[in-house]
Amino acid sequence: MTNELIEKSKKHLWLPFTQMKDYDENPLIIESGEGIKVKDIHGKEYYDGFSSVWLNVHGHRKKELDEAIKKQLDKIAHSTLLGMTNVPATELAEKLVEISPEKLTRVFYSDSGAEAMEIALKMAFQYWKNIGKPEKQKFISMKNGYHGDTIGAVSVGSIDLFHHVYGALMFDSFKAPIPYVYRSESEDPAKCRDECLHILEQLLMENHHEMAALSIESMVQGAAGMIVMPEGFLSGVRELCTKYDVLMIVDEVATGFGRTGKMFACEYENVQPDLMAAGKGITGGYLPIAVTFTTEEIYEAFYDDYQTLKTFFHGHSYTGNQLGCAVAIENLRLFEAENIVKEVGKKAKELQSLLAEFKQLPHVGDIRQLGFMCGIELVQSKETKEPFPSEKRVGYHVALKMRELGMLTRPMGDVIVFMPPLVSSNEELKEMVAMMKEAIEIITSEVATALV
Repeated sequence: MTNELIEKSKKHLWLPFTQMKDYDENPLIIESGEGIKVKDIHGKEYYDGFSSVWLNVHGHRKKELDEAIKKQLDKIAHSTLLGMTNVPATELAEKLVEISPEKLTRVFYSDSGAEAMEIALKMAFQYWKNIGKPEKQKFISMKNGYHGDTIGAVSVGSIDLFHHVYGALMFDSFKAPIPYVYRSESEDPAKCRDECLHILEQLLMENHHEMAALSIESMVQGAAGMIVMPEGFLSGVRELCTKYDVLMIVDEVATGFGRTGKMFACEYENVQPDLMAAGKGITGGYLPIAVTFTTEEIYEAFYDDYQTLKTFFHGHSYTGNQLGCAVAIENLRLFEAENIVKEVGKKAKELQSLLAEFKQLPHVGDIRQLGFMCGIELVQSKETKEPFPSEKRVGYHVALKMRELGMLTRPMGDVIVFMPPLVSSNEELKEMVAMMKEAIEIITSEVATALV
């Protein structure tokens, strides 16, 4: 039966962000999960070292979350949010507003982080039109930014590997540099921050009259390789957006819901966005719900008689799905009952000390961490920061070795990503880090030797 399933997967499936030739050579089918581990169809267990792509909070088969879904199923699985609402969507919206930055008072539901960002872009674009400033139509975003894979989100993204092939489909946007301290000439965080803010201000000064909004990931650029912003950068961007009358869209899809040790990462610098996208951890990793938060001022720009055509004509079939909203409500209750955010903050310090040992490894160039978002950048030369040849796919082979040792993750190029479920214990963190270290040592040593 197991071999039959593998052949079916090879014959019929096309997996996201996957070169299927790679999958055919190393197939994996997950059958079940318990706690922070998953099990494949052969019965082998793996630590879920990337939270099933950055979204698992309480582990798999969390009793309270399972029961929340079952309880909602006894009432209704889904009804539309077009022109009406439902009980869980209404109750969840209230709870979300309570925990979000205080100026964000409205919640618009969708199904994924990319959709939440797409909605934020469209809201920002239409906002200026609705208040009589239609000339403000363009967007500014960060180099190496990633906001999802729908066309609007791709247009404000800037990772060539993912985006360049779709250039003809994308709308133009301005790009500003982000502080990548490890790869900067000085490696001085303050200098790197100030240089980037200066360039951003020049762009805003020259073009603000036509700019609708700026989009930015919150504190950490995830897909770019876990690039952590230096202190003061995000708040500096907020100040410039305010100064030049440009809306600020903060992407908290990956960073939100406790992942960085705050409920939302923008809390680190008391940033109040005009619009904010969130998803992933909102349901504890159970069901696809995402949200776009916005201010009352933006909401009111759309509130008018129908004939004015200020309505926000956007929506999805499963927007505000009852099952997803019900499990999200229980997820937030567990956040409070189990002090999840505070615990992540404490355990992140233990994780930092564990990762510090990697500095001794000859091919670990940089270790970046904020809470439970970690990236280990592998390089051929520690002294010059020269990367390994891309064709060696060092990060990919490290991830395969980690799988062999009993842990799953997905690298970003040669940056090894470690984003464990938020409930991981210190002992579990220690075991996962040991597997990661062993895999890095084995693969980098093999490749470095072959290159001599």
